[in-house]
Parts: sequence; structure tokens; C-alpha cells
Amino acid sequence: MIVKGFISIIFFSLCSYNISFSQETPIIYLFPGQGSDERLFDSLEFKNHTEIVHIKYPIPEKGSSLPDFAIRISQQIDTSQQFVLIGVSLGGMIITELNEFLHPYKSIIISSAKSRSELPFRYRFQKVIPLYKIIPPKLMLAGAKFLQPIVEPDRNTNKSTFKSMLSSKDPIYMKRTVEMIIKWERENAKESIIHIHGTKDHTIPIRNVKPTYIVEGGSHMMTLTQPSPINEIIMNYLNH
Repeated sequence: MIVKGFISIIFFSLCSYNISFSQETPIIYLFPGQGSDERLFDSLEFKNHTEIVHIKYPIPEKGSSLPDFAIRISQQIDTSQQFVLIGVSLGGMIITELNEFLHPYKSIIISSAKSRSELPFRYRFQKVIPLYKIIPPKLMLAGAKFLQPIVEPDRNTNKSTFKSMLSSKDPIYMKRTVEMIIKWERENAKESIIHIHGTKDHTIPIRNVKPTYIVEGGSHMMTLTQPSPINEIIMNYLNH
């Protein structure tokens, strides 16, 4: 009788452990845009997801492609545990590449492009006529600082944050990431990737994009400036 009771306790404990393990929430990895950092996600809420990892971008190696860069970034991801990938702009492009050789639980890209055809003409054009090659790195960064408030005026609601994030970028990093985007050759993406895009995104206009969810009035900076609809979409998706 005592032995049976002991066995029952062990069995119950093992079942409880398995249930607990199966219900463990995945790690969320956040990929910022080219000219931003972890502060871009300050307005997002990840209820019941306690482990959040912010991906850091090193300076790409000379001549590095987006797939090459994605392989390098993948070293920051613990694939032994279930994980979710969420990325904005360049971060979304990197996630698209990661989905080719990793197996995330779920992937969400925001204000981004899943393939070359979704990029704006100014990027596709420069693959044929590479004007970016004659622009010095420091001038390219200065140009980005000048154009950001003009192209995406919505950023002025968090002006100091966006200005600080962009100012912290290395000029070489900026030039090489621009080159990676211009030379990106991806033609399609995994259908499992969820794409959220705003109707007032001037950096990657929605006319080029086939998003899963559309945010009316959403800008390229909406992750920080208009988080409510994005929070709702993300939480609904992660919880189902």
C-alpha cells in the first residue's frame, strides 16, 4: 500500500512537471530597425512573457549580404528553447532570412519587407545604378538624420528618442546595412510570417507590401509612436 502510494506521488509529480514544461512561454527576441535600438520597443507590452531578449547588431563585415548577416545574428538566439521573433524594418528582413534555417514558434515583422519586391523603388533602382557607393559613410549618416523627420514626421512625437537612437549609429554600420538592403535578392518568404504594416509608412510604402494586418494611419515608427493596435495584434496572435 505504501509502495503504491509512493508510486502515485512520483507519477503525479512527473505529470505536473510535464504540464508545467509544455505551458512554458517562449523567449521573445526583438530585432530593431536599422537606425534604432531596444528603445524602439519601449511602448510594447508582452504580458505573460517574462523573458525578452534584445538583439544587438554588430557592424556587418565588408561585402556581407543579408543572409550572411542573419547567420551571424542567429548566434544570439537560443534554439534549444521555444522562441518568437519580432522585428521592425531591417529587423523584419533579418527575421525573414532566419526563417530559412531556424524554426521559430512564431515570427512577426512590423513596418518591414518580406522580399525585394516590397522594397521601395529607391532601393531597387540602386542595385542597377549603385549611387550609394559614392556617398561617404559619415555623409550617409548625416543624410539619414536630416531626412528622418521629413520622411517620417510621426517620429516627432518621440523626437529625442529617435534622434538619440540614430545618432548612436556607426557610419560604417549605416553604409553597409544600406548596401545589404539594396543588394537583397529574396523573392519570397515563409507564409507563416505575420506582417503588420501602417498605411502612412513613407519609408516602406504600403503600396509595395502585402501585409497580414494593416494599421490605419500607422507610420514606419508606429511601434513606439502608435503601440496600441500593434500590442493588440501581437497579443492576440501569441495567445492563439
